[in-house]
Amino acid sequence: MDRKLYIDGAWHEAKEAGHLEIRDPATSEHVGSTAIAGRADVDRAVTAATRALPLWAETHADQRARILHRAADLVEERIEAIAEMLTREQGKPVPDSRKEISFGISVIRYYAEEGRRLGGSIRPSSRSDIRSLVTTAPVGVVGAIVPWNYPVDLYCWKVAPVLAAGCTLVAKPPHETPLAIAMMVECFADAGLPAGVLNDIPGTGPEVGAALAEHPGIRMITATASVPAGQSIMRAAAGNLKRLSLELGGQSPFIVLDDADPAEAAAAAARRSFSNMGQICIAVNRILVSRGIHKDFVEALVAETRKIRLGHGVLPGVLYGPVLHEGVRQRVAGHVADAVARGGKLLIGGRVPTGPDYDRGFFYEPALVDEVPDTALALTEETFGPLAAIRPVADDREALAVANALPFGLAAYVYSGDLERAWTLADRIEAGAIGVNVNDTTELQAPFGGWKMSGMGRELGPEGIEAFRESKHVKMRVRDRLGG
Repeated sequence: MDRKLYIDGAWHEAKEAGHLEIRDPATSEHVGSTAIAGRADVDRAVTAATRALPLWAETHADQRARILHRAADLVEERIEAIAEMLTREQGKPVPDSRKEISFGISVIRYYAEEGRRLGGSIRPSSRSDIRSLVTTAPVGVVGAIVPWNYPVDLYCWKVAPVLAAGCTLVAKPPHETPLAIAMMVECFADAGLPAGVLNDIPGTGPEVGAALAEHPGIRMITATASVPAGQSIMRAAAGNLKRLSLELGGQSPFIVLDDADPAEAAAAAARRSFSNMGQICIAVNRILVSRGIHKDFVEALVAETRKIRLGHGVLPGVLYGPVLHEGVRQRVAGHVADAVARGGKLLIGGRVPTGPDYDRGFFYEPALVDEVPDTALALTEETFGPLAAIRPVADDREALAVANALPFGLAAYVYSGDLERAWTLADRIEAGAIGVNVNDTTELQAPFGGWKMSGMGRELGPEGIEAFRESKHVKMRVRDRLGG
């Protein structure tokens, strides 16, 4: 695929004619290329979105829903082709790509219906001749910034509620993985989305992301990004006081209490640590395990990690693929080396595999490091790769203290045989979502987002569409017209 920029209902070359080659991270083979937008292209896209806004905002919610449902139908029809493209550009195995796209379809359908439920209320007033009506309206043109780790899924998290809310948008898909998203854009276009409502321009964060955040024609930014990127967006968005919804980095603790089932907890920790090669914002970064169960848990976790077989994601049976690029591999290797240098014990993995199946790709064996001190990078920074650091704790109080010690608060996990103990911890952990005896905190109808430096605002659930509406109070005096 040689994709272009999608602006005002048509595919265009970038003004500066910049292109980037996309290569398979498992084989380094050519997959396609993408036009790379610049600031002039941002202006073109914002102009198109601004022009399309009045008509789309006035389009009845039922009609918007019909278009979204049709787009979801088309994605479902084309899911195999989109999944293979996603695997070839991002590296995750096809079953994971298919799962990601399926959830994206559910998100589109959910917000198609949530858009129909947007309404208002009549509030109590101070006088009998006063009526207070509270309504909402679309916030305006939205800028959406999407990451490369779950590009299709997180694209849907942003595009679906924005469109259902009656807003138009300019989306910046990741320049590293823009091809499957182009196939998603075609589904929206083929579903009958009017020109200019959705504009899609791949580009880099410092260029296109910054231009969106600064642009006076953008009223809101929704972004999934790193903490430094989120801070840059906030600074740039101050010019016209843009609304912000930012899901930023995490450093998720996985707490294993001494009454947990070690085998069950280990299986859950391994999958949440190494699925998508740990390139997940809610991946397990640090495992805080009670000393009373430490030995049994570690043995079970090593056994689970030993089962992992790496390979090209398009091959049958492959469940774990490469990381996206060499930068990810170097960061993980650096975190492993730092943890070991500070006294941690490397239990398994932490190597670049060799052989004809691996030599051309960005593969890295999932690593477990035990007895990692609090000062190690693996316990203080987001690795965003296949590394799980184990830190024994004496009791529940120490587990809570360590879990809350960092300035991040996206997700956390607690495994215990006693729900009262688990609830006590979950109630006190400073994070936007807590999984108790479950290793996934994402739920379509519940809000997703972070505390502290892990962001602001919420996606999914009703909160995910309410963010794109502005409230309006209409206060009116009415006369008694009842005839005598």
